[in-house]
Amino acid sequence: QVQLVESGGGLVQPGGSLRLSCAASGSIFNRNVMGWYRQAPGKEREMVATIPSILSGGSTDYADSVKGRFATSRDNAKNTVYLQMNRLKPEDTAVYYCNIKMLRFGTSYETWGQGTQVTVAS
Repeated sequence: QVQLVESGGGLVQPGGSLRLSCAASGSIFNRNVMGWYRQAPGKEREMVATIPSILSGGSTDYADSVKGRFATSRDNAKNTVYLQMNRLKPEDTAVYYCNIKMLRFGTSYETWGQGTQVTVAS
């Protein structure tokens, strides 16, 4: 069983920056993709950024709306993934969720964090 705990959300003015962290604990398989998703009021949850483990292959992916402003990274030794958000806009306001997808022996597993609120307002 895997647990994800996010931190770093809050209120920031337009143009400001925030850094989210997500610490994973439990049985984490080597083939995994960690990511950030967000859900604004009245909207569906959407992918923000994903970053695969080395064994998973692939590359980091971003939603078009955040390319050039957000950057995700991971510290495998700490089982932690980060989301650096720069030049924030009011439309970035949402609950941000950490996610991990793992694959082992042909079976996929998925876990979500509890979410952290990000509010961009003057």
